[in-house]
Amino acid sequence: MSAPHDADAAESHEGPIRTPKQLIWTVVLSFVLPVVVIILLVNYVAFGDKPAAGSRGLEAEAVAQRIQRVGTVEIRDASAPAVLRTGEQVYQAQCTACHAVGAAGAPKSGDAAAWAPRIKTGYEALLNSALKGKGAMGAQGGGEYSDFEIGLAVVYMVNQAGGKMAEPKPPAAAASAPQAAASK
Repeated sequence: MSAPHDADAAESHEGPIRTPKQLIWTVVLSFVLPVVVIILLVNYVAFGDKPAAGSRGLEAEAVAQRIQRVGTVEIRDASAPAVLRTGEQVYQAQCTACHAVGAAGAPKSGDAAAWAPRIKTGYEALLNSALKGKGAMGAQGGGEYSDFEIGLAVVYMVNQAGGKMAEPKPPAAAASAPQAAASK
């Protein structure tokens, strides 16, 4: 009785690979097939035209904008005579953006009714407001224009609104610079 039982046991332990040729094919495919699948997946993921957010970041214009200079160095001759700008020039460059249209509550240039209460406070109060800022107007002092030039712009705006303010006297350094240049 043990013979038939041994035959069944031998048959049940036999796998799907019955010949050496089948074994070779199985071994080769078990290594090659996963490698081919991995290569195909990598090609699918890595290559192809897939536009994404920020894909314009490498264009020449975008790169130039990112690497532009943050600031500049301006070298001036300290002994050069100072060129004072007129009140109108300072007004046109600095003040007209708000005062021409009355933006953020700024009194419009030439509006006598809006300027009348301000004119009554006097030149010093108006200059102080301009230099330190008032309401939505930022401080104008310490910028590109000297305090004297800001004062000239204040007088210009007051006179445009019907005031009769005299221009302030230039500071000693500014006054002596044109005289020194004229004497050379």
